[in-house]
Amino acid sequence: MPLYISTLSLQLSTTVTTTSTFSLKKSDFNSTPPFLRGLIRKPFVRISCVSAKRKTGSVSEKSESQELVYLLLRNFNDKKPLISTLNKYVKIVRTEHCFLLFEELGKKDKWLQCLEVFRWMQKQRWYVADNGVYSKLISVMGKKGQTRMAMWLFSEMRNSGCRPDTSVYNALITAHLHSKDKPKALAKALGYFEKMKGIERCNPNNVTYNILLRAFAQARNVDQVNALFKDLEEGIVSPDTYTYNGVMDAYGKNKMIREMEDVLSRMKSNQTKPDIITFNLLIDAYGRRQSFDKMEQVFKSLLRSKEKPTLPTFNSIITNYGKARLREKAETMYKKMTDMGYTPSFVTYESLITTYGYCDCVSRAREIFDSMVESGKEIPASTLNAMLDAYCMNGLPREADLLLENVCSNGLVPQASTYKLLYKAYTKANIKELIDKLLKRMDKDGIVPNKTFFLEALGVFGSSGSGSETNSRSAGSGSKQINPRSESHSRLPGSSTKQLRPGSESTSRSIGSVRLVQRNN
Repeated sequence: MPLYISTLSLQLSTTVTTTSTFSLKKSDFNSTPPFLRGLIRKPFVRISCVSAKRKTGSVSEKSESQELVYLLLRNFNDKKPLISTLNKYVKIVRTEHCFLLFEELGKKDKWLQCLEVFRWMQKQRWYVADNGVYSKLISVMGKKGQTRMAMWLFSEMRNSGCRPDTSVYNALITAHLHSKDKPKALAKALGYFEKMKGIERCNPNNVTYNILLRAFAQARNVDQVNALFKDLEEGIVSPDTYTYNGVMDAYGKNKMIREMEDVLSRMKSNQTKPDIITFNLLIDAYGRRQSFDKMEQVFKSLLRSKEKPTLPTFNSIITNYGKARLREKAETMYKKMTDMGYTPSFVTYESLITTYGYCDCVSRAREIFDSMVESGKEIPASTLNAMLDAYCMNGLPREADLLLENVCSNGLVPQASTYKLLYKAYTKANIKELIDKLLKRMDKDGIVPNKTFFLEALGVFGSSGSGSETNSRSAGSGSKQINPRSESHSRLPGSSTKQLRPGSESTSRSIGSVRLVQRNN
């Protein structure tokens, strides 16, 4: 019998796998490496992902609207403006299509085109000023950091005769919270919140409180979070599971475990049942802090509950065990996952690659990567990054360079994150020739490193965080920083990389066009 995952957990499980992908065409075979197959006793059973609630409305109508929107997006470019395409299909385009256009254009960072579509809408006979249109546009502008434009749309809405409602104010608050000046944004959000209380049709709802609670929890403003919870308890609006999950997630990511546990206690006292998202964020928070006793206790509670673990549950546990170099526990959890009938995803294999990277088992990490390549399926760019990082954290930058060269020869154009990772590693290892080679490849691929790129890439030298975890194993950790604006990288000392430790496995193997060479001291 297939296992079922809720819609919310499905959203978590797809956050990483939707990144840019590349494909290396190889013969198709089982992508599970031989040493992992021994951990699997039962055949894989694919997990069916279904929604807990039935969707309202006609699915066919929605798909037809989406098809039209995709058609519109395919038929405009720099030479052919979007407006001319809309005019071509003016007889069939309506408000619902424009809503979908706003979403798609927002995802592609084309907020100016959103305004063009809006102006086009206003000229059509069927257009009626509607709060929903303004709310959607304000939301898109906010996500893109265009706070002033969001404010202009709010004024435009009022000038058009529309009366703002709760959804519009929620969108406006969210838009302000996306701005870089967080203290000012939080003050603005509270101002709108108080204003909403004085307008009958704009009274704060669950969404309003959820937005504010999460924002103040992320800002570590515990007093304001408690004040908002008190306001909820005294008012007619009650906190829901999403409310508690949002606040606990923010506290957990900020390593405020005690505050997170206080919110969990409040959740239980209000008779609000935890869902799979609650369990997952608790497992992740405890795992990040390496509080494995509590993490394992939450996992046992999850197995006893009506909820079922999801792939993110196992991926989080495997990754956190790996970072603590608890290889056997990570492998045991992988075995448990497969025994329960879960099919590993790319994220699962990335978690294992990361685990073996931390545990000095680079050859096993590479075996997983090569097995994924051999499967012939598209591989997320994050998988390549995981393998490159495994090399770099073990002091093998030359092997990382060789891997990059081979996959690039198969048509891959790496992302900026890949170059940033390698630039950091090559700089720590103090290898001038690899730095030069990497910069030339970036120039060839049209990736221009800006100030932010260098600051983030070299930020490891000024911190004692994750970078310190690999200092003992990476060569040249005390190397001098590189000035991105100077030619200083050409004067760095020659290469001196640390090879695999004595007694480690020496391999020289080729799988198709991807070749790995590891050398002993």
